[in-house]
Amino acid sequence: MNPYRVLPIFTPEKVEEYRNRNFYELSPHIYALADEAYRSLRDQDKDQCILITGESGAGKTEASKLVMSYVAAVCGKGQEVNKVKEQLLQSNPVLEAFGNAKTVRNDNSSRFGKYMDIEFDFKGDPLGGVISNYLLEKSRVVKQPRGERNFHIFYQLLSGASDDTLKKLKLDRDFSKYNYLSLDSAVVNGLDDAANFRTVKNAMQIVGFMEDEVQSVLELVAAVLKLGDIEFKPESRCNGTDESRIKDKNDLKEMCELLGIEQSVLERAFSYRTVEARLEKVSTTLNVAQAYYARDALAKNLYSRLFSWLVTRINESIKAQTKARHKVMGVLDIYGFEIFEDGDNSFEQFIINYCNEKLQQIFIELTLREEQEEYVREGIEWTNIEYFNNAIICDLIENHQNGILAMLDEECLRPGTVTDETFLDKLNTICAEHQHFESRLSKNSKFLTDHSLPHNCFRIQHYAGKVLYRVEGFVDKNNDLLYRDLSQAMYKANHSLIKQLFPEGNPAKVNLKRPPTAGFQFRASVGTLMKNLQTKNPNYIRCIKPNDKKASHIFTDSLVCHQVRYLGLMENVRVRRAGYAFRQAYEPCLERYKMLCKRTWPHWRGPAREGVEVLMADLPVPAEEFSFGRSKIFIRNPRTLFFLEERRRQCLQDLATLIQKIYRGWKCRSHFLLLKKSQIVVAAWYRRYAQEKKYQKIKSATTVVQSYTRGWQARKLLRELKYQKRCEEAVTTISAFWHGTQARMELRRLKQEARNKQAVTVIWAYWQGTKARRELRQLKEDARNRHAVSVIWAGWQGTKVRREYRKFFRANAGKKIYDFTIQRIMQKYFLGLKSTMPSMSPIDKSWPARPYRFLDGVHRELPRIFHLWRCKKYRSQFTEEKKAVYEEKLEASEIFKDKKALYPSSVSQPFKGDYLEISKNPKYQKLNSAVDEKVLLADVVNKINRANGKGTARIFLLTKKSVVLADQKTGQVKASVPLPDLASVSVSTQSDGFFALRLKEGSASAVKGDFLLSSEHLIEIITKLHRTGATAADSEQLNVDISDEFLVQFKHDKVCVKFIQGAPKNGNSVSCKRKNNRLLEVSVPTTA
Repeated sequence: MNPYRVLPIFTPEKVEEYRNRNFYELSPHIYALADEAYRSLRDQDKDQCILITGESGAGKTEASKLVMSYVAAVCGKGQEVNKVKEQLLQSNPVLEAFGNAKTVRNDNSSRFGKYMDIEFDFKGDPLGGVISNYLLEKSRVVKQPRGERNFHIFYQLLSGASDDTLKKLKLDRDFSKYNYLSLDSAVVNGLDDAANFRTVKNAMQIVGFMEDEVQSVLELVAAVLKLGDIEFKPESRCNGTDESRIKDKNDLKEMCELLGIEQSVLERAFSYRTVEARLEKVSTTLNVAQAYYARDALAKNLYSRLFSWLVTRINESIKAQTKARHKVMGVLDIYGFEIFEDGDNSFEQFIINYCNEKLQQIFIELTLREEQEEYVREGIEWTNIEYFNNAIICDLIENHQNGILAMLDEECLRPGTVTDETFLDKLNTICAEHQHFESRLSKNSKFLTDHSLPHNCFRIQHYAGKVLYRVEGFVDKNNDLLYRDLSQAMYKANHSLIKQLFPEGNPAKVNLKRPPTAGFQFRASVGTLMKNLQTKNPNYIRCIKPNDKKASHIFTDSLVCHQVRYLGLMENVRVRRAGYAFRQAYEPCLERYKMLCKRTWPHWRGPAREGVEVLMADLPVPAEEFSFGRSKIFIRNPRTLFFLEERRRQCLQDLATLIQKIYRGWKCRSHFLLLKKSQIVVAAWYRRYAQEKKYQKIKSATTVVQSYTRGWQARKLLRELKYQKRCEEAVTTISAFWHGTQARMELRRLKQEARNKQAVTVIWAYWQGTKARRELRQLKEDARNRHAVSVIWAGWQGTKVRREYRKFFRANAGKKIYDFTIQRIMQKYFLGLKSTMPSMSPIDKSWPARPYRFLDGVHRELPRIFHLWRCKKYRSQFTEEKKAVYEEKLEASEIFKDKKALYPSSVSQPFKGDYLEISKNPKYQKLNSAVDEKVLLADVVNKINRANGKGTARIFLLTKKSVVLADQKTGQVKASVPLPDLASVSVSTQSDGFFALRLKEGSASAVKGDFLLSSEHLIEIITKLHRTGATAADSEQLNVDISDEFLVQFKHDKVCVKFIQGAPKNGNSVSCKRKNNRLLEVSVPTTA
């Protein structure tokens, strides 16, 4: 029951109160049903679905939020699990903003149907979800009934967006400036559109929308508002036909700027319509009415396709990443039964009420009919309870031959003049005799005088009551046509989303086949939904509206009784009271409760039914509380089921205690045996140690005795040897003394003879010395005489010369002395440079200091001349290969200096090129033969995987014409990209080795998308790519983009690669992690 106010019964305390409690144990609550469904899914592995039904305004949307919040609160915890839960919960505000609106019955009415499958793993933790949407009420975009609003997002955008955002979107906050927004109910009490807009933007960020995607969505919403302000005026052509022209082209211009469309293209699409046949095209002008129809059709289709794209985009973010089988819980929140009292029920209400008829049929099939048939089938005594089966109403609407939807499709597709009146005539002809169809002009004459039934209406008696439908607009809304000219104009837009929303506008894929009608599509979707629901265990939440005034404390008995009656709740209660609350097949029942009886535990060898009979007979349960069917046991009262569960819980505790006891005994005995074994090992080792120690003592004593014995023997032998030696020494000494005496006697004789000879020699020497001294004195006297003559002659010649040159010497002496001094100083300076000259390195800028100031000019010129000569000598040593290396280093400096943090560490590293020696290594012989050109660079790189951010080793080869990626183990070529197909290379400003090869759109190599790689030689790879692209004759200059955030195209999706600085986790390595399907985050460790 919708209380129309907030009650304190949905608090965290209530969640804990109903958590893991039996269904009938506490008072009825939506948490009790959600807990029962969740525990059945988790413990019994049964897929569940929760069907939430009721009239519009009864609280279905709030009930679905409560179910999801309860499941999120009771399931597991963890970083990934919490992220999935938050994304699932935050998908609701986004879909409500774009799919809900204020109506006369509900301030937050769902104008679309939503079915969410929440997927769980074996532990019961959510893995993701899939959302299906049904029939968005897109006619509300262009027209709203009195007292109602357009979709929430329009008002939230105008109220909550910042001034800068509105300026970019070319919007104004005044609601009255937009024709598509109703003014009588623009402001709703209790709704804060500005705060809700902030909530929606935050929810989109949590779900995984990128900033550019959010901006694109807001631009399309603004474009829809701008479409409504385009107005047309009639003009007459010379041939007498009428055509339309746009009054004020300013709104059209702003809309075209938002969507990136040429104004003339869209203007022509609003003025002309092209009809294509197989062999010809016919272009006709549109009058004012047709132009307004085209404008509104474009607005409705644009908003509807945007909503479908939002659902698809949310599914991409919240879908389960693993492909294993999942447990599924479905939550159905679909529009409630709608009846407008003034008879203004149109095609949308007809489709909505048809969907509710199908849901009511599911309820009847699975509860009332199936349960009673099961009692009869199982042989249980049963009195049949009558109920109304609405299958006849569903057949009236969806019959493939005579159903209303089939006749509407047939009327839309037949040639000739088709109007709503012709459709009504067909209904009056075919459905006149149907007991649930009423029309004033039908063949059944009983309604001819019914003045409550207008001529252009028909009435259907639904399960919830009679509904009067006005046929005006049925054909157009079912056709849902959008002129091909408008689709093609939208496809020409430069906006990132428009081409995805209008794929049929592609001129290369023109399809002349008529698109399926709205009724056909919805009938197929409802059929698929019903098949999905029938595969799951249903749980029902019936929402009842207490009054039509949306006010608390008001209870209208007649309204509530009417809802209880047509929902079939009375029949359901009677079936439940007369029937059995629980039923289960014999095999699972025996498997679950067999521990309650000693005869069935642990194994029952007979049939399962006999085991269950023995089990129930052994338990203190009255016989009237259960019955045995052919294949199932039926338990009447929930208390009996609680009793069985409580006994089972006690037995499980006893079994757990027994298992613990046996396990502890086994553990203690294992520990004792281990101690015993260890004691034996320790004792053995100790005995070994003791014997080894005893042996060492005996060995040591024996060694001492042996040493003493050997010492005594050695000393004895030494004494004998010493005695022999002394005897030999005595003999030697006596002999030496004797020989010495003889030698001294001989020496004295020889000395005497020598002294006699020396006396004669001395006398002769003295005589020869005297003669020599006499001759020397004579020679010295002659020499002094000759020198005196020479000195006198030289003095005379000098006097003559000085007299002759005295006059010249006095005149030029100063200048010659100065020149001589300067010459000597210069000579000394240059000779000094020889020893103080700098080194031959060109980077050495030192130079000896100048000794004198007059050498300033020479001192400035000499370093320059020396440097030029030194550089010439240095260059003459370079080979051609070394020159190429220095040119690459210079180009790397121009590209990366002061732009990338990795560059300074690469300066000192030489560019090697072929790091794998691919031509010499036999391992790569096959790969070398596959590459025809010369390999400029060969290295091992890591190819980054989009799914998990991990790298796969690849061999990177660069030739003059292409880039080749090959498998490192097998050498098989994985990809070959010609250099002309490369558009640009993207790298970050950090010290990482990541780079992206961006391929040109439309090229043959761009089919699989761009390449995101990582290498330790990033600077060398990018430099060689840049040089090779610049020198190639058939390719353009390769651009190098250096940014911390860039987009990479993976097949059909664009993924943002974002580089952030963070603390090192795995050493100092760079880590890449996938944040969501559109974001890869690379964490680069901060450098000290």
